[in-house]
Amino acid sequence: MTVPQPTTTPVHEHGRRSERLLELIAPKLQLVEEELRRNFQSQIKTIHEVGEHILGGGGKRLRPALLLLVSKMLRYEGYRDVVYGAVIEFIHTATLVHDDIIDEAEIRRGRTSINYRWGNNLTVLVGDYIFMHSMSMALAEGNLEILRLLSNVTIRMIEGEILGQEQNGRADLTLDDYFDVVGRKTAALFGACCRIPAYLTDTPEAHATSLFNYGFNLGVCFQLIDDLLDFTSSTEVLGKPALSDLKEGKITLPLILAMPRATAAERETIARIAALKAFDGDAPGEILEIVHKYGTLDQTRAMARDYAGRARAALLPFASSPAKETLEIALDFVMERDR
Repeated sequence: MTVPQPTTTPVHEHGRRSERLLELIAPKLQLVEEELRRNFQSQIKTIHEVGEHILGGGGKRLRPALLLLVSKMLRYEGYRDVVYGAVIEFIHTATLVHDDIIDEAEIRRGRTSINYRWGNNLTVLVGDYIFMHSMSMALAEGNLEILRLLSNVTIRMIEGEILGQEQNGRADLTLDDYFDVVGRKTAALFGACCRIPAYLTDTPEAHATSLFNYGFNLGVCFQLIDDLLDFTSSTEVLGKPALSDLKEGKITLPLILAMPRATAAERETIARIAALKAFDGDAPGEILEIVHKYGTLDQTRAMARDYAGRARAALLPFASSPAKETLEIALDFVMERDR
């Protein structure tokens, strides 16, 4: 069987689409970047150096961008959304730092990972520092409701990480198992960053719930596309080798969908790689053939499209505006991204 070659959007085109998406909030997003840099300043040399390394790696800044776009849609004109944008990005960064330790990753966003460069002992402490510093920033803003939301979401994220570790190496996962982890580990933070601006404005609770639902469903969509890219993208574009998830013992949606349809030999191959966390004589091409054979990449994309549709529906209560239009475009961006 011939496995179709992955197609990706050229990096320069991807960059242009990102810029168009962020034009409306570019000045405030730059202020978020400045807040991040300012809050990485420390008399502790390692914290400062790690901060520079993290910021030098760039990143999509999708979560703070969503917060700023929702804030714009709700016509908030203050500075607090900038601070909370930085808080959200710090929480996200802390999870990435800890993930890299757990996964023993050597590369993050195409650069040497923090744990590979500084070692696990310092890196876990830096991750803890970033988490607590984000909460300190939120506490300084004095909004107890937002602080409670961020605390609850952070707890859910850690629970998701623990559940993910319990499931690691297992090939008998159900869809409920999978979506429980995705909801906690990924989607909840997306929901929170879209909910926060409602606390900064006079927004009815029903609309605030719609904003959380928009973010949550977009977050699920984002993770499903992330799963797809692990099968379809290249190391040069994605910044890590293809099929990295399986090699780390993670059974993601395309394989969960394939398992009930696969032959006994195919299921055994998937289970063996996940358990050993190594291909160990099994060619990655065999796994790609399985997901193509059963059409589960297309099925995963269809499910991502469904969640994007749910997110789009959550924006219906809001009046038309350039910010709302951009939030709708963000869904297309997530569906079409190549990294």
